[in-house]
Amino acid sequence: MNRRTAVKSLVAAGVGSGGLGILNKRAAAQTQGVRAADPLIGKATLAMLAMQREAWEQGVAMQALVEWGDRDMVVRMAHGAVLRAYEDGRLGMVSDNHGVTDPAANGEGVLFAAGATGDPVFKAAADRMLDYLLKAAPRTADGTLHHIDHKPQVWIDSMYMAPPFLAVAGAPAEAVKQVEGFRKLLWNDEAKLFSHIWDDGRRAFERKAFWGVGNGWAAAGMTRVVRALPERMAAERRRLQGYVREVLDGCLRHRRPDGFFHDVVDDPKTFVETNLGQMLSYTIFRGVRGGWLPKSYLVDADVMRRAARSKVDERGYVRDVCGSPTFGKPGIATEGQAFFLLMEAAARDLQA
Repeated sequence: MNRRTAVKSLVAAGVGSGGLGILNKRAAAQTQGVRAADPLIGKATLAMLAMQREAWEQGVAMQALVEWGDRDMVVRMAHGAVLRAYEDGRLGMVSDNHGVTDPAANGEGVLFAAGATGDPVFKAAADRMLDYLLKAAPRTADGTLHHIDHKPQVWIDSMYMAPPFLAVAGAPAEAVKQVEGFRKLLWNDEAKLFSHIWDDGRRAFERKAFWGVGNGWAAAGMTRVVRALPERMAAERRRLQGYVREVLDGCLRHRRPDGFFHDVVDDPKTFVETNLGQMLSYTIFRGVRGGWLPKSYLVDADVMRRAARSKVDERGYVRDVCGSPTFGKPGIATEGQAFFLLMEAAARDLQA
């Protein structure tokens, strides 16, 4: 699938995220109805939009609204990501954070805006982001993308940031290649979990710990790739479905009875946090709806969803996620807000 075909497909279907975000009036009305019936969703959305955002935060927030079918707000956020693009194509760069894959989290929302509006500015911006990933981004000798541009490091965060955009932007084979590359360097087959950071220059882990949110990035990112792969890539889709199930099982064996996880999932000395449960619930709801995860996983998803909903305060902030800006202690973060909304959108779609 080339880029032109990818955009035409999004326009024809009225969707983004491989069929997850919906632009038609009926779906928009359904979205408004759900928000009206569930005030937590509206408050969480407003809290998310009020927060300052780095490149990946803008992207994950925009993706949440794509999957809710909030056409007008996605277009507005895509405009912001394009406004803050670097000349090399990286989207949403509000500061020099050295991100290589983080900016690509904006790509799908910008592509969505291109299909929704027909504005060539969005299409050109999505093309530049794709060209950066394919041609200019630093990578390992075997082609796996670095996460940052000033150190030869591979982070598990990248599993969510780049492959889903690659898959919907006309480069599905590259999306799968990147998933395989990240997995080769970061997967621990004994623990059934991903380590956080590999330093390819030193050929050693910068951070070997099984960071919970990192494993959530992996599960959710691969789930989006599964949904976006074309029919001709059935074998690759099945392989990635197996990878998702492995990391789900690896995480869930460490789930606390209250539905939460420790920041490092196998280290009870680390703080208890909220976001991994949201990310895994999202993954399960999407996998069950897609027919490739057994319904038995819904037991865990429902426990984790209830736990996350109990953390939304009166202002709509999801409390005790890995807190920005350092993510080293419990707090609030755009990604925590976004994954609450992604989880709820996935639950809505499964129930529908």
